[in-house]
Amino acid sequence: MNNIFPTTRLPLQDGDLLAAVDLGSNSFHMVVARYVLGQLRTVDRLRETVRLAEGLDRKGGLAPEVRQRALDCLSRFGQRIRDVPPQRVRALATNTVRRLAAPQAFLMPAESALGHAIEVVSGREEARLIYLGVAHAQPSKPGERRLVIDIGGGSTECIIGSGFEAIERESLQVGCVATTRRFFENGKLSKKKWRDALTEVSAEFQQFAGTYRSLGWHEALGASGTNKAIGEICAAMKLTKGAVIADALPQLRDRLLQADRIDEIDLPGLSADRRPIIAGGILILEAAFNVLGLQRMAISKAAMREGVLYDMLGRGGADDPRDAAVKAMVNRYGIDEQQSARVEATLLRLFDQVAESWRLDADDRLMLQRAARLHELGLAIAHSQYHVHSSYVIENSDISGFSRQQQQFLAALVRTHRRGIPKSAFDALPDRLLSAVRRSSALLRLAVLLHRAHESDPIPQLDAHGDGNTLTLTVSRRWLESRPLIHADLEGEPQDMAGLGISLKLLGA
Repeated sequence: MNNIFPTTRLPLQDGDLLAAVDLGSNSFHMVVARYVLGQLRTVDRLRETVRLAEGLDRKGGLAPEVRQRALDCLSRFGQRIRDVPPQRVRALATNTVRRLAAPQAFLMPAESALGHAIEVVSGREEARLIYLGVAHAQPSKPGERRLVIDIGGGSTECIIGSGFEAIERESLQVGCVATTRRFFENGKLSKKKWRDALTEVSAEFQQFAGTYRSLGWHEALGASGTNKAIGEICAAMKLTKGAVIADALPQLRDRLLQADRIDEIDLPGLSADRRPIIAGGILILEAAFNVLGLQRMAISKAAMREGVLYDMLGRGGADDPRDAAVKAMVNRYGIDEQQSARVEATLLRLFDQVAESWRLDADDRLMLQRAARLHELGLAIAHSQYHVHSSYVIENSDISGFSRQQQQFLAALVRTHRRGIPKSAFDALPDRLLSAVRRSSALLRLAVLLHRAHESDPIPQLDAHGDGNTLTLTVSRRWLESRPLIHADLEGEPQDMAGLGISLKLLGA
C-alpha cells in the first residue's frame, strides 16, 4: 500500500483481476473484473449503503458512528481483494471526503482497512470517469453527443461527451443525501419547502445551462443509483418502461408530497433503503429537467466504478489521459519543450541510477517526467518565484486523469525544484509518500540546476548513488570548471537540499 499512484500497464495477462472501489457519499461500491481476450468481464460486485454525507458536519468533521460504518465496509471490501496486486486496484473517494477539513484523519485508517491506497478525485475528474463508464457500457453512435447526469449522495455531475471523450464537465454541490438533509432537515415535507428548494437547486444548473444547451446533445442518460431508482418508480407507476420523462416527474413529486414526512413516503418500486434520500434525488432531477429542457432520460447500466476500470486499462500505455493533460498544459502555457526535454533526460539518467537503492518505482518515474515537463509553467505568469506560480496552477487546476493527491505530489515536486524548501511544502501529502517525494525532489533539483544554462551540450559524466538519505553525485570536473555559474550553484546545493532531509555529497571526476 506504499503506492498512491497505481497504474495498469498493458499488455495485461489473460485472467488478470482488476478492482475499482468507489467511496461515494451515499454508497460504497466495488467491482472486480477479469481481463479476458482484451475485454473486462465482471466477476463480482459489492455495494453497501454507508451514507458518508450523513455524517458530514458544517465544519468538515465526520460523525464517529458514520466513520466507523465506512471503515467496517472497507474492511469487508478489503477481504475480497486481498490477493489482487496493488497496481490492479484503484479506490477513489468523492465529494464527502473532498469536503473533510482533515481528510487524512479519515484516509489513513480507511486505507488500512481496505489494504490499498485511496485517491481523492475532484468533481470534474469524477465526471470524466462517470462518462467513461457510461460510454463503454452503452457506446454512442459515431459523431453523436450525449448528456450524462449522475446524482450522487453529495454532488451531481453533468457531462456532455462524444465517443469516449468528455467535452464538457460540471460538478454541482447538490446530491441526494446532502439536498435531503439541507432542505428537509427535520424530516418534514411540504409544497412550499419543495418550491423554495427547487428554486435554489435550479440556480446551480443555470450556471452552465446556456453552454450545454448551445452545444446540444442527441440523447440523455442517467447514471448511478438515484437515477436508477427514479426510473424504477416511473416503471412501477406505469408512466414509462424504465426511462424518466418530463411529464412523469411532476407526478412523482406530487405523489411524494402526499406524505407529510420523509419516513412516510410511499412511492411504488421504492426500496426502504432509498426512501430516506429519494426526495433530494427527485428534486435535483426535476431541476435538471426544467433548466436543461430535457424531455427524456434513459438509465445507464454503468457509473464511475466502471469508468475507473476502463481508465486503468489506458494508464501507463498510449491512452493514459494524464499524458494528454500534461501535453495540453505545456501548449496552453507555452512551456519551452526543448529545455524540458533536456531536464527530463538528465532527470531520468539520475533516477535510473538510484531507483533501486532509493526504492523509487516506475510510477515515481512517471511523476518525475511530468514534473520535468511542467516545472517552468509559472514563467508564463512571472519569472520571479515562477516555481511558486507553477505549483499553484498545478495544484488548483482540473487536470484530467489526476487525483487530488497526484496533483499535490506533482505540485510539491515543482514547488521545491529550486531555491529554499518551505517547511509546509509536503503538508498535504500522507506520511507514507514523504520519502518518495523528498527523494524525487532532490533528483529534479539537480537536473534543473545542471541545465540552468539551457545549453544542448551533453554532460559527459554524471553518476549518482543513493544510500539512505544520502545522495552522492559525481560530475565531470572539467565540465563544471567551464561552467562557473552551475559550479557555484552546485556547491551551494547541499545546504538547500538539507531542507529535504537529504545529505548531498559532491565528487569531481
